[in-house]
This record gives sequence, structure tokens and C-alpha cells, in this order.
Amino acid sequence: MEYPKPIMKITELEKLGYSREFLLNAFYDKNQTFAWKINPTAKNSLILFETAGLEEYRLKTIALQKQMRQRLARVM
Repeated sequence: MEYPKPIMKITELEKLGYSREFLLNAFYDKNQTFAWKINPTAKNSLILFETAGLEEYRLKTIALQKQMRQRLARVM
């Protein structure tokens, strides 16, 4: 997927079709290195995403979901 900017706010990504739940899950993933708050000490600080890292995370998530579906199909 192509993004209009290399760094985007959570609200801009929602306009592109991402769910807020997916974006927050990505932000709170302890291994991620592509999202951050402008002011980490402020509760309602703006969250920014590096779009290249987000796309990589999205593709990995899709691959993991596919693997889990295949494993579940084998068990049943």
C-alpha cells in the first residue's frame, strides 16, 4: 500500500481505512519501533506512525493470521 506521507497521525491513517483498534494494537506492541507519542508523559498526546514500518507490521500480521488459520484447519 502506498501512503501519502512517510509519517502520519493516527487520525490520518483512520481516513485511509485502518481501524483505530488495529493502530492502537500496533502502537502498544512491545516489539514495535515505528510508532511513538509526541509527548510520552501526556496521556492524550498525539500518536505518530512511520508508514514504512507500519506497512511491514501489517504484512507480518496478515502472514501470522494466515498461519494460524492453517494450523486451526489441520487440528479440526
